Formats: sequence, C-alpha cells, structure tokens
Amino acid sequence: MKKQELRIVVLGLSLSSSWGNGHATTYRALLRSLSERGHQVLFLERDVPWYAAHRDLVDPGNCLRYYEDLADLESHEKDVRKADAVIIGSYVPEGIAVADWVFRTARGTVVFYDIDTPVTLSELARGTCTYLSPAQVRRYDLYLSFTGGPTLNVLKTRWGAAAPRALYCSVDPDLYKPTPTKKRWHLGYLGTYSRDRQPAVERFVIEPARRAPSLKFVVAGAQYPSTIAWPANAEWIEHIPPSRHAKFYSSLRWALNLTRADMRKAGYSPSVRLFEAGACGTPMISDDWPGLETFFVPGRDIIVANSVEDFLTTLELPKSLRDRIGQNGRERVLRLHTSERRAAELEDMLMSRRAKPKEPDLNRMGGKQYERLNVS
Repeated sequence: MKKQELRIVVLGLSLSSSWGNGHATTYRALLRSLSERGHQVLFLERDVPWYAAHRDLVDPGNCLRYYEDLADLESHEKDVRKADAVIIGSYVPEGIAVADWVFRTARGTVVFYDIDTPVTLSELARGTCTYLSPAQVRRYDLYLSFTGGPTLNVLKTRWGAAAPRALYCSVDPDLYKPTPTKKRWHLGYLGTYSRDRQPAVERFVIEPARRAPSLKFVVAGAQYPSTIAWPANAEWIEHIPPSRHAKFYSSLRWALNLTRADMRKAGYSPSVRLFEAGACGTPMISDDWPGLETFFVPGRDIIVANSVEDFLTTLELPKSLRDRIGQNGRERVLRLHTSERRAAELEDMLMSRRAKPKEPDLNRMGGKQYERLNVS
C-alpha cells in the first residue's frame, strides 16, 4: 500500500546559501529525500543580503521561494494553511513572530526543527533567544532536535515540549562519496568560525601544525578573524561550496571534527561534518563528547583525540589502518545516517501525528472560532 503524500512547508534559516551556516546542507539533503519519497515540499527563506550575496544552490527547482519580511510572508498564507505539516527551523529571522503567524494560520501539524538545540536552550535560559520563546516551546506539536539523549527529557520536563524527538543531521550519499583526487593535506577541518570552538581549533590544528612542520593542515570556513596567526604549514580557505565538499574530504588523510561548547556539554550532538566526511570514506578524528559511541565505534569507525600528543600519534598511523577506519566509518554512515533514513524517520513521525485526531488548540484560534467551540 502506497503511503499517503504529505504537503510540507519549511521555514528555515537558508536553503540557498551554505555560507557561514550548516543548515543549508541539512535542509537540502532532507528535502531532496522527502521529495523522492513522493511528498510535496516547499521551503520559504527570508531574502537577506548576506545569503543573497553567497548563494550556492545549483538548481532549487520549484521548492524554494523567498519572502522580504513578515508582511510578505503572509502572501504564502494559502501554502501554510493547506500544508499537512509546517516546520519552522532554528535561527529563522524574527522567528518568534514567524511562529506566532504560523500558529494562527496553519491547520496541519506545526513542528519546530532545532538544528542548534543546546545553544537554543542556553539562550532560552538567559532570555536572549530571538527565534523561539519559552511559551512557544509548549505550543509546537513536535519538537525535533539535532541533540538526543538527556536533552530530550530536559525539553519535556523543564520547557514543556509536548513531543520532543531526535532528528539528527544526515548526509546525501549521492553527493558525498569517495572522489579520486590527490591527498593534499594530512589533516583538514571544515567549519565556520565560532568563538567558543576556536580554542579547539588552536589546540587541534594550530598547535599540532607548529609541532609538526613537515605535515600539512587546512581549515576551510567563513568568518575567521584576520588576526589569527596561521603557521606556514596550515592553510586557511575562506569557503568551499557543497558541490566541492566531496573532493575536499577526499583530499584529506584525516578529517577533523570539532564540537561547539554547548553541544559538547549536552552530548548526543553529531555534526553534519562527521557524516559528510564519513560518507566520503575519509577517516575521522573527533573531540570527545557524551554519546559519541552511539553514532560511531571509537577506535574502529573513528579516532577520539584527548590530547595533542594523541592527536599527533594518530596522524602517523599507517595507511592500511587509516583506510580501514575510513571504510568502517563510511559503512556506518551509509547504514544509519543518510538523508533517506532521516526522511523516513520524519515521515513516520508526521504520519503518526496525522493519524491521530487533533484536539483544537485554542491558542491558535481567533475569537469567533473560540466562541463557536464553546456554544452549549
């Protein structure tokens, strides 16, 4: 029996540009797989100058539309009202106001997709979150989180999320795969600059480069300050578009994964870069964090580095062992972490919500509808 087609509208940070954010590749992989599974998908993106100047989506087809501001977003009211599911992502500009409008407009399942859960929860606790309010956490039908483990219980017990679920990042194996190319660097790191992650870059890229001048290192990512003193054997590339990611990963002997402080503390927060490098068959070195072993087997699929000394020892492992770790990591990713698998997981969650009669949410309704509900 063929599964029923869903109409899905996503309001996310960006689909068009991967410059300075990892959201774009996540959305692209997920939406492509949802479409291939027979669902109608539409992505609504705020048209902002920063992303407009750095768009790298090759062929958006008909799934992407831009809106200028909140007033212009209302021109998409029909799409939102008719959707079986409306998904709002983290870091959407004016996300609180966007969500309030969606709550008033949507008739299907309303979902929050948090690609930055530990950061979101920290900002909620400080009262500084600009894209989600504490009251809205309770109003979403589903709260999908990039972070699993104990954080899901925190979402439910402290913040009142009705249905917190993990929906981890994933990779499109058609785009990320081993690519024949010369090994140019002993170690490479792909990631946008982050102040809280920079100490790890200093520890696991810059310091090893200083200690091992015969090895070559590379960091690729936007927004790194010009004041960083890169060693002569450590190259910085400002941006590599997703279309060249597979070639970049395949040019590395080792790919480095570094985790933001909030996500490392929460654990169970795999970076999309882990799955991308793994799908390319590139052996990976990662910092340590709780739950890492639920995604990869340390020592078999990935190497965990706890010190610069361990790190430098790993870089000198023989090619045969390096290749074996890369192959094991690739097999793990293709089995458990593809966009097809994530799309199937999301489909099941949305179908399950759709199958249950939905009780009216009085918070979403206008006065006249409220009065009709209470007629005796």
